[in-house]
This record gives sequence, structure tokens and C-alpha cells, in this order.
Amino acid sequence: MTLLFGTGNPAKLNTMRESLKGLDIELLSLRDMGKSPEVDESGSSPLENARIKALSYYRFYGVPVFSLDSGLYFENVPDEVQPGVHVRNVGGKHLSDDEMIAYYSALAREYGGKLTARYKNALCLVLSENEVYQSMDESLWGKAFYLTDTPHKSPHREGFPLDRLSVDIESGEYYFDLPQSVETDMNTGFRGFFENCLKEKSL
Repeated sequence: MTLLFGTGNPAKLNTMRESLKGLDIELLSLRDMGKSPEVDESGSSPLENARIKALSYYRFYGVPVFSLDSGLYFENVPDEVQPGVHVRNVGGKHLSDDEMIAYYSALAREYGGKLTARYKNALCLVLSENEVYQSMDESLWGKAFYLTDTPHKSPHREGFPLDRLSVDIESGEYYFDLPQSVETDMNTGFRGFFENCLKEKSL
């Protein structure tokens, strides 16, 4: 089964391919499709945005498509400071990768040098207008990690700038220094979502 993953981000595409390895699913990205529609990601939660994107791409391309959306949430931080789905948008400004690193490292510094953080992910799969599967189950979320005020010395990875500030709680290692397989293990719930769809629909 060929599915369009509603992203043009090569890092996210590679991570999803690793998560779904072994399933009878071939993934394409927006980069494979040529022209892409403008999508108004105006949802207030990852699930709302995942659904908006998936339906928009389905109606534009007419092929089975899924979208992933994420929100970043910190422990013991006021609601008005929570990034949520607006990780790149702060004070009405769309941040570049370098601006993101500067802003979030300064925020971590305000809270003693590190914040306990977690990405809450949501998936929406659209096979037709009447066949829409979605979830924001906790099994889809990344595991908790520390966001620190000290960037890793390496340049940021395309698509994942905050990895320079992200530290694994168990090992104390930056995500940059972890094996790729460890990062993939953080998203094993993605595989379960599609396995359930395969069982239900025999895709």
C-alpha cells in the first residue's frame, strides 16, 4: 500500500519510515508530489492540525494520505508559556532554526537550566471522505526528555533544530549522541496505529 505522508520534511519522513519498517506500506512525501496546497494549520491541538492537514492533502491529491502533528509541552510551566502546537511561532513571529535554539535555551535558563519536556503527537489517516482514522493516544507521544540551556556543539539537523537542546533523561546524552535506533524507539506507537488500520481495512 502506498501512502502519502503529508510532510516535506526529510527528517520526519526518514523517522516514520524507520518506525514502519516491515509493514507493507510505501511512503511518499510532499516532495514527491510536485505542487502542494497551502494549508491553514489553525487548530488548537496536534489532533486538530493533523486532521486539517490530512483532509486538505487528500482533497488536493485524491490519494490515501496521513499527517502527523506535534505539540511541545513542559512540566511546571504556566499555560501562557507552553509552546503547544506553536513551537516556531513566538510573540507573533515565525522563528528560524537559530532563533528557536536561542529562544528555548533562554527559556530553559529561566527555569534553572533545564525543563522537563514532551512532544505530544497526533496522527490522522484519510482513505476517503468517510474513512478517517485519527488518534492522539499517549502511545504516540515521545518520551519525556530535558530541554537544556546549553546547545550541543554540532550544527542542528534539518527539521529537528531543538535536538541540539534535547537530552535523554536516562542516559544524560544529547539526542545528537544517541543511536538512531533509540530515537526511533521513542515513536513505536506510530507503528501500532498503522498496524491497527491494516487489520481493520486490509490495506
